Amino acid sequence: MANNAAQYTVKELATLANVTVRTLHVYDKMGLLTPAIRTDAGYRFYGEPELLKLQQILFYKELGMTLKEIADVLSDADFDLIRALDDHKQALLSRQTQIAEMLQTIDVTIQQLKGTKTMENYKDLYKGLTAEQAEAYHTEAIEKYGSEAVSTSETYLGKMSKEQLEELKLEQRNIMQALSALSKEEPGSPIVQQEIKNHFENIRMFWGTNNKADTQADAYKGLGELYANDLRFTEVDGKQDEHFATVMRDAMAIYADNNLL
Repeated sequence: MANNAAQYTVKELATLANVTVRTLHVYDKMGLLTPAIRTDAGYRFYGEPELLKLQQILFYKELGMTLKEIADVLSDADFDLIRALDDHKQALLSRQTQIAEMLQTIDVTIQQLKGTKTMENYKDLYKGLTAEQAEAYHTEAIEKYGSEAVSTSETYLGKMSKEQLEELKLEQRNIMQALSALSKEEPGSPIVQQEIKNHFENIRMFWGTNNKADTQADAYKGLGELYANDLRFTEVDGKQDEHFATVMRDAMAIYADNNLL
């Protein structure tokens, strides 16, 4: 490529940074991370400044900031990259003890699970929560959806390898992040509805009903109502957003009415 300052395609950058191409497209649409070059054919190319900026975005996300908060920080005229990197370093060092404890817990878990490729019980669905939280979520799911629906979901997911389950959970997080970034768009807009389609298909995988003839329109709309009434279920990067939850409810209802009935 003639311009060495912009040498990464969107796919190459996604692979390099371990993010999805969809995530980079969302960042571009928000103006959070725009390519150095955009050709007439619509191809995006990124250079070193964009790589450094993406690094900052990912660092701030790791610290629990929302995309809007990150955009505000990076657009500040007083933003200093070296100072920001030093702040990130100090924040990471402060978490070192906690990470060491988590690694120890993981080592114990690996020893318990060695030789087992599938989940032993439903608690693996709530990995990362305390035992009390996992039990509470399991009980709450039964109360909201019934023991039969929960059993169907847990049986289906229990047949997955741990790698497959983690991939499904990662896909859900990516979808929710993409939808959160689009929360200022109209719920019925094509770009939001495309992500809602991805969300619906992902949810059906979690429900264990992706191969069923019943489109579960009412159940999906009901899930949207749950999102609006309980902000825990639409948390993104550990943050709750009432507006986002409302957009999700409305967008899910529109999708169900237009595609599932």
